[in-house]
Amino acid sequence: MTAAHTASYHRHEQTTGAHAPSAEQPGDTSRALAQAEVICRAHGVRLTRIRRTVLEALCSSHKPLGAYELADMLAPNARRMAPITVYRALDFLMEQGLAHRLASRNAYIATVGSDGGQETVAYLICEACGGVEEASSAAFAGAMSDLLSRAGFEPAAKVLEVAGRCPHCRVQGPGRH
Repeated sequence: MTAAHTASYHRHEQTTGAHAPSAEQPGDTSRALAQAEVICRAHGVRLTRIRRTVLEALCSSHKPLGAYELADMLAPNARRMAPITVYRALDFLMEQGLAHRLASRNAYIATVGSDGGQETVAYLICEACGGVEEASSAAFAGAMSDLLSRAGFEPAAKVLEVAGRCPHCRVQGPGRH
């Protein structure tokens, strides 16, 4: 990519000005799930009901989710899904480039339609609202490649997690959430 790329995993309420991260719109989640089906077919793998359910929960969330949060979320009135089942689904989704684990939070986000697994990426994590932005650019990728080359380091992945405050939370000021 030549221009800066940013994908948002949270939103702030636009009409009231109040800070209220919200889930993606239903159409966004439906499109992401349809795209995930296409990706899985192209890879010769199946997006099973459980994998799809976990991915749908990630796509619908305004913040990164841990495996135990997902297990609780996916069975509010029924028997709780075993955490190992959730972890297996998450492993599959990450292998297919449909989800990413934020190591600093031990939580997961959906990355359907992003280049999270394919290029140098920075995840900008807001410590106030929990929202995550994915950012990348050719300049960032070039600088990271140059740094790695000079260090003689061969990365397994080129991912940077940056914690701070998103523009909305910076405007709100401390303690206004």
